[in-house]
Amino acid sequence: MLDTAKLLKAIIENAIDGIITIDRDGIVESINPAALKLFGYEAAEVIGNNVSMLMPEPDHSSHDRYIQNYHRTGEKKIIGIGREVRGLRKDGSTFPFRLAVSEVHYENKIAFTGFVHDLSKEKEAEEKLLQHMEELEATVSNRTKDLIKLVSELEKTKSEVSQSLEKEKELNQLKSRFVSMASHEFRTPLSGVQLSASLIEKYADKLDRANILKHTGKIKNSVQLLTSILNDFLSLERLEAGKVSVNKEEINLVQLAEEITEEMQMVCKANQHIVYQHTGASGIVWLDPNLLKNCIINLISNAIKYSGENTFIEFNTEINDTCTLVIKDDGIGIPEEDQKNLFEPFFRAHNTGNIPGTGLGLNIVKRYVSLMGGTVSCQSTQDSGTVFTLSFDTQPHSYDR
Repeated sequence: MLDTAKLLKAIIENAIDGIITIDRDGIVESINPAALKLFGYEAAEVIGNNVSMLMPEPDHSSHDRYIQNYHRTGEKKIIGIGREVRGLRKDGSTFPFRLAVSEVHYENKIAFTGFVHDLSKEKEAEEKLLQHMEELEATVSNRTKDLIKLVSELEKTKSEVSQSLEKEKELNQLKSRFVSMASHEFRTPLSGVQLSASLIEKYADKLDRANILKHTGKIKNSVQLLTSILNDFLSLERLEAGKVSVNKEEINLVQLAEEITEEMQMVCKANQHIVYQHTGASGIVWLDPNLLKNCIINLISNAIKYSGENTFIEFNTEINDTCTLVIKDDGIGIPEEDQKNLFEPFFRAHNTGNIPGTGLGLNIVKRYVSLMGGTVSCQSTQDSGTVFTLSFDTQPHSYDR
């Protein structure tokens, strides 16, 4: 007949998990080899001692109180429930294990049996898995950042290519406008020169001085127009190449304006008059005289060109907190829909008709004014005239000298 006690002892001693029994006061009554190996003790070192010796703080100090509380109230925290705790080895190291406690009644006694399942390998595997997950998350995060950066760079490249294509498109449009404008603006005065030269030959045979002078005058006007066109092209080329330098100096604005007014009055149409007026106690300003003169002449020339005979052109200057120059005419004005492109190169308003022009003058004016640190604005109503305003800082700066 099978000896049950021997069988039970054999099972306990050969069990993979640790098995510990304690009495109602927490004193160890038995501990199997698996538990001894797990905690690093010999049986004699454990049996007869409080089981709290196998527990790290805070469980070490609270274990006896837990048993007492259980005996008094019957409240279970581990018994019949089981939970994950940490054990204290003889060498002072700790390890995780799952503890299941059963209450045993025999021979009018109460004992507790604890089943200890080492979780070290599982925890190590969990930590490795967690570490692997963190590394994986870091890798994914870095790859995501790289991907975002790559997408951003692609978007930037796309934008740059788009801008490049847009600039190329604008350049092609400028080329088309230039070819169209140049073919018209050059052909008209050249045709006039050719016709006048032929007529001069005809009138020379008759010694018709009046007609000869008339047509030599037309040739001079045509040459002057061609020179103006070429000067616009040269100014634009120098601006595009960055060859225009600003040389600011102290200038008498009133004196300069009066000289320009006198010069431009000579090319006005019949009964056109330029009226100049200055406001302010001072007439001195710190600007580039050559660039400023070019801007003023360009704007007054436009006022003359786009205004009819028997009209006034107002030219006002004012120096207070800022230096302001205003050129006002009562000419054909600029259509509202054209004003947004007014300062674009080669652009001309739709109502200019056969009035000659390159469409470069206002672009050059704006760029010259900008180089001097100023601003240019325009107010215009079709058939009611145009006002151009140039504004500059009146104070010289150390970096201007």
